[in-house]
Formats: sequence, structure tokens, C-alpha cells
Amino acid sequence: MEKAKNNRTITVTDAEKECLRQYVATPATVREKAPFQDVLIHADLLYVIDAIPDDVADLIIIDPPYNLTKNFNGRTFAARSSEAYDDYVRSWFGLVCRKLKPDGSLYLCCDWKCSSALQRVMAEHLTVMNRITWQREKGRGAKSNWKNAMEDVWFGVKNPKDYYFNVEAVKMKRRVLAPYTINGQPKDWEASDEGNFRLTCPSNFWDDISVPFWSMPENTDHPTQKPEKLYAKLILASSQPGDVVFDPFMGSGTAPVVAKKLQRHYIGVEFNEDYCLWAAKRIIMAEGDASIQGYSDGVFWERNSLRRPKKCSK
Repeated sequence: MEKAKNNRTITVTDAEKECLRQYVATPATVREKAPFQDVLIHADLLYVIDAIPDDVADLIIIDPPYNLTKNFNGRTFAARSSEAYDDYVRSWFGLVCRKLKPDGSLYLCCDWKCSSALQRVMAEHLTVMNRITWQREKGRGAKSNWKNAMEDVWFGVKNPKDYYFNVEAVKMKRRVLAPYTINGQPKDWEASDEGNFRLTCPSNFWDDISVPFWSMPENTDHPTQKPEKLYAKLILASSQPGDVVFDPFMGSGTAPVVAKKLQRHYIGVEFNEDYCLWAAKRIIMAEGDASIQGYSDGVFWERNSLRRPKKCSK
């Protein structure tokens, strides 16, 4: 089916698949990777986890299947009891933590239903530092319950006395609606052609994230794709250029792509081959376009506040 004119959803043709497979490792070839970085792996995580060196990652970002029945391109994850879901998370979480450096950080994505389970399991292996809640402006309406429009990201570290965190890299530029002055001069804000703005330190509630949709160049058909802006905040806050970012449930490749755009190295594991190929294509696209929606001039802009200058017509 032909896409609408403004539909920028990333797709991969059959001809592209043959070319893109060369950028994706398999269990048979993954041990050949040295140094172990900038690699996408098509494999079941538990089958390949031992091939990934311990203490390799400065930062790990995990977006596992939530405790919901969801079809991931032909492979269905089935909702289960709370106890069974705890066991599922424990089956891989400790193994993944072994890949984190002693001074590394880990972020674990979840929704309200599985948030407590993931916090419990994280606390068995790491020191839980905080819970980030971000607002999803998309969500299915409900007549007999509250619309689900929030998700959590748990932040944990191996050593609470030795980990990297750069707050200056993740400040937000917010619009000032009631500018306050002292002796006629702005207090904690500045005027610009785009309006009045203030740089603020980030809190653990994020209301500036746009979920990918069909007219955004980062969009894919993955059912639970995370926004590049969301991961950019995690990567900039908790890693440095040249560090290694590991995503054991890579999906369509948002973590590796954002790591690439921000001059980090990446390791990604994903069971579904199509998702791996989407990720490979996005990595190649990132080589020519390192822009991240909502992030410009070294700061994160409040949603819908960044205005690009209009081109003058001749």
C-alpha cells in the first residue's frame, strides 16, 4: 500500500533487506566482534547474553515487554500473573546487570501495571536512585477508567557513590509566560526572537516528550517504539561521548540510533529480524542526519516551543 504524502514512517524493502543484513550480527558471528561495540545482534537475549563481555556497558537502557498481551511482528508476549512476570524479569535482569561497568547506570522502562515488579527486581541487583514519569500524549480512551497516558523509567546504579550524571547536558528550555524583572532586567530568563525562555534543571516528571507518529522521520511500525528525545535525555545525563550504551530489548533501534547521533557506541539485541533491519537502516540514516526532535543548541525545548525560522521566498 502506498503511503500518504506526509507519512515518513521508516520501511525496509525486500531489496534493502539483503543489503542491511550485513550490518546485523547473529549468534554464529557475534563472538567475532572485537572490540565489542557498534553491533546490532539478531538473537534471543538469553541465547546470546553470555557472548557479550561482562562490564562492557557504561549505560544500559531496557524497554522489556510490559505485562500486557502484545503482538511484536508475529511474536506475541502474553500477559501473565504478577508472580510469573516477576520470574520472567528475574530470568534475564541479573544477567544483563553483569554487562554494566562498576560505575555504570541503568534505566528500566515500564508502565503502571508492571512498575512495582520492575522496581523490586532492580532493587535486588542495583541501588534504585529515582523514578522518572513521562507523559505520553497518545493513549486509548476509556469509559470506565482513567486514560493511560503515563509511563515510568526506573533509574539505578551499581555504586551510588561512583556514577556519572551530567545535569548540565539535560537542561530544558521552558517558555516564560509571566517574566519577572529586577531593575528592568530579566531574572533567571532571557528574551529572544522566539520569545522569553528560562533554562531549568530537569525533574523526574517529563511532560515534553512526543511519541513517534506517522509524520515524524523517526517513526516505524513498532507497536511500542520509544521516542528519540526520551532516550537522548538518558544518554546525555548518564554517559559521555565514546561510552558504550547497551539495549538488550532493542526493538526498532531507538537506543543505538540515539547513541550514534550523540557520539556514543552501542550494542543492541533483538529477537525479531525485521526490527533489527529497521534499526540498521536508522543507523545508516543517522550518519547523514543526527538531529533529534525537540533537542537543539545543546538543550531540550519544551514541547511545541521550538520554532524554526521560515524560509524567505524569492
